[in-house]
Amino acid sequence: MNDKVAIRRLATGVPGLDEVLGGGLPEFSFNLISGPTGAGKTTLAHQLMFALATVEKPALFFTVLGEPPLKMLRYQQQFDYFALEKVDTAIRFVDLSDEVATGQLDHVLERITAELKASSPAFVFVDSFRAMAREASSEGMGSFQQFVQQLAMQLTGSRATSFLMGEFGPGDAVLTIADGVVSLVQDVHRNSMVRKLQVLKMRGQASLPGLHTFRITTAGLEVIPPAPVRANRVSTASVERPRLSVGVAGLDELLGGGLPEGYSMLVAGPSGSGKTVLASAFLSEGARRGEAGLLVAFEQAPSQSLDPAMEDLVRSGKVGLIDTRSLELSIDEVVFQLLKDIRRLKATRVVIDSLSGFELAVAPTFREDFRESLLRLVASLASVGVTVVMTSELEDRYTDLRFSPYGTAFLTDAIIVQRYIELESRLERVLSVVKVRGSAHSTDIRRFSIGSTGITLGARLDEFEGLLAGRPTRRALRAP
Repeated sequence: MNDKVAIRRLATGVPGLDEVLGGGLPEFSFNLISGPTGAGKTTLAHQLMFALATVEKPALFFTVLGEPPLKMLRYQQQFDYFALEKVDTAIRFVDLSDEVATGQLDHVLERITAELKASSPAFVFVDSFRAMAREASSEGMGSFQQFVQQLAMQLTGSRATSFLMGEFGPGDAVLTIADGVVSLVQDVHRNSMVRKLQVLKMRGQASLPGLHTFRITTAGLEVIPPAPVRANRVSTASVERPRLSVGVAGLDELLGGGLPEGYSMLVAGPSGSGKTVLASAFLSEGARRGEAGLLVAFEQAPSQSLDPAMEDLVRSGKVGLIDTRSLELSIDEVVFQLLKDIRRLKATRVVIDSLSGFELAVAPTFREDFRESLLRLVASLASVGVTVVMTSELEDRYTDLRFSPYGTAFLTDAIIVQRYIELESRLERVLSVVKVRGSAHSTDIRRFSIGSTGITLGARLDEFEGLLAGRPTRRALRAP
């Protein structure tokens, strides 16, 4: 007989958490919520409780630290998930501070057992579990492991989904007894603080590995799951992709007929070379053709950097704007917001301006693996089929030809490089298409200018050589 026991999974009511857990919380499971002071354990517990508890399936919340329930409720009322009508109907608070103060763990267990028998709750929360160990006498501490095992048996035997909150270490026996362990941490770097969640254990289901950023707002906790990456890109060798115009006269021809749909293109160059102007032309051309676009701004305030035409497109809703100049972002937060707005706007063109600003916007803890994060970002956008233009600021050294300070040029499908050159005692701009994956393209180096109408391409500089060195010289005339 191959019939399996079906385990019902409960929706937590915490945005993003069900996905990270692997589909929700297993019913009747015995769970630990671990983390240091201030990590968000109590907030998460209350958010779960208010989402799960009903009159038919009530919850018991045991407090250990002697904090008056009225004080706790006063702070919990600041969150959107709080529902006053559930207090004393679907949710009941029980203060264990008197029993814990005796140092006799058997008294604590007796009180918990009596409350479980009296109300038969569907959900049980104990906050803070580790406080029992600290408050217990030396005699009680000696039997603490036995107390843990007995408490776990009581909770699992009561057919309740239970949660213990506290700071649990690697040697704690309760970790082996628990069905699920969720760890909350705070990553502090100078004035930057990032909250992260990790599912260390979840029996019977495949949770998402790794650390996941979460934030605490007036809505409560919001977990940012990793961006999905689906391998649905069509091979360039098997199917000819439609080409998109980039909106600059003559540049489509240099690209071999335009930018292939679904590609990512990097526009690299020094400050002021025209990267943002080219990226804006890409979005403007899309809007002219009825294609929704999305601008992710990591540079100046949009009011300072957007040209009047782009401002009109943003105001009219033809181009969406994500102003991400706020600091301490995580990569997953940026990708999550990007994908959310892409779906909302049905956007097909995306501009990220710029990768340099992107690196400064993320919290310091995420900069160590910024290169890997860019790979995830590009792969996530490619998986939904949008066409992406990214800008990257480079120092114009003239001694080498680089396309990205992160060594990530291989991630993109196409590259346009912009440079400054000195030409007859004047500073001029030139550009060239370096790469278009799976497609022939021009290798010309073209002069260009920026005016009120945007970028205007000039002719090839056939009479000069050494352009990329920054100091071109005229070619010697060949003898007839």
